[in-house]
Amino acid sequence: MNKTRVLLADDHALFREGLAGILGAQTDLEVIGEANDGLEALVKAKELKPDLILMDVQMPGVGGIEAVGQIKQVLPETIIVMLTVRGDDELLFEALKNGAQGYLLKEIRSQDLLEMLRGALRGEAALSPTLAGRVLSEFRRLSKGGGAERESESGLTEREQQVLSQASQGASDKEIAAELNISLNTVKTHIRNILAKLQVSTRREAAKAAKAKGLV
Repeated sequence: MNKTRVLLADDHALFREGLAGILGAQTDLEVIGEANDGLEALVKAKELKPDLILMDVQMPGVGGIEAVGQIKQVLPETIIVMLTVRGDDELLFEALKNGAQGYLLKEIRSQDLLEMLRGALRGEAALSPTLAGRVLSEFRRLSKGGGAERESESGLTEREQQVLSQASQGASDKEIAAELNISLNTVKTHIRNILAKLQVSTRREAAKAAKAKGLV
């Protein structure tokens, strides 16, 4: 029986070693390589052409979300399942849009992980139950005509306005992430987008512009 060839991408070596041990003990799975970040995952994916990639969402440099899109462009048949410590809705939907077959929380039990991965290889969506519920809720919203997140007249999306409102009150990126239940990297991305759309260079200038335009 041909084994499924697996590439692991995670910046925590100890976690990779543990995962490699679990997968390596299976008769149908074989770990053929490991990567420390998204860029290395892309390089090794091109070289090794794995059947399955387990990818951490947040890694230094090129993160998992960005790497998924890049890998799927060159290896569209490769199955990619994301692993994360927290269920950030925005990253979840972005990963799925970029071509990920699954999105699993790292708190998952090893047996459940193996079942999910085998399901992904059969074409099934590999989603932790709580995350699957969020995807269904979003699908229902879209089916009712909710559409994609709309931009206001200022050009800011609803989420960007929420981030801007928090930032205008002096909240740090970490505090904004906790308040809105999103990742720190997502907050930083929103801040960059806000500064660009308002054509300012600092958070303080963004707050002034937002107050002048009645956004906060």
